[in-house]
Amino acid sequence: MLILISPAKTLDMETPVRSPEPTQPGFLEESEKLVRTMRRYRKGKLGEMMKISESLAELNVKRFDDWQLPFDSDNARPAIQAFRGDVYVGLDADTLKKPDLAYAQKHLRILSGLYGILRPLDLIQAYRLEMGTLVKTRRGKSLYDFWGSQLTDHLNEDLAALNQQWVVNLASNEYFKSVKPKQLSGSLLSPVFKDEKNGDYKIISFFAKKARGAMARHLITSRAKGEDAVLSFKELGYQYAPDESSEGQPVFQRSEKAAQPYLA
Repeated sequence: MLILISPAKTLDMETPVRSPEPTQPGFLEESEKLVRTMRRYRKGKLGEMMKISESLAELNVKRFDDWQLPFDSDNARPAIQAFRGDVYVGLDADTLKKPDLAYAQKHLRILSGLYGILRPLDLIQAYRLEMGTLVKTRRGKSLYDFWGSQLTDHLNEDLAALNQQWVVNLASNEYFKSVKPKQLSGSLLSPVFKDEKNGDYKIISFFAKKARGAMARHLITSRAKGEDAVLSFKELGYQYAPDESSEGQPVFQRSEKAAQPYLA
């Protein structure tokens, strides 16, 4: 089983690294090309392109200017320890045991606008480059054009190497658009998480992100091998709702009552 998640905008590049054997990203040559492209933009244009504040634009201009190879434990840190957004709160990687991290390294993939695909222990330097950013390169007008079919091909290679059938998509729509589902060699599951609000169940982004991270953790710690492992997810008060689900898109619902212990 391959598990796909998104990166996070919030980064922690300061806490001491706990991983004894970090690895190198597989698309660093491509990342370097993107960095050279991004260095052409100063903070005004970068802020406009990325729809961020002037201070954030200035920070990311510096990040692209400082980005350099080779990556090592002094200038970079493992992705799973660097990303600190809501998905990673649900994943709670800091409490994963060494065997869990070893399993995650083989089965968890992080889709990234700059790095393409990351394994959890792959080193990264600080960046912000969302997959939906309209960056013009020789390959087209967006990062989707830049990456083309490379990410899908890489995932298929991972599936073949692991002799696995299932791909569980826990990434956001923005990031999963970088993958070509019809070209995947595995069966695809895209869980949906809904919370009750005023009697109706709907997707609430903040909660759904944490749920996607918790689902990833559940699949890692249970050494998931098939669809049943996905459907058995009951963390954070969610329950599989078969009547609301469709093929390839299992829906998990959480009532307001069930959510209360996790909102305190």
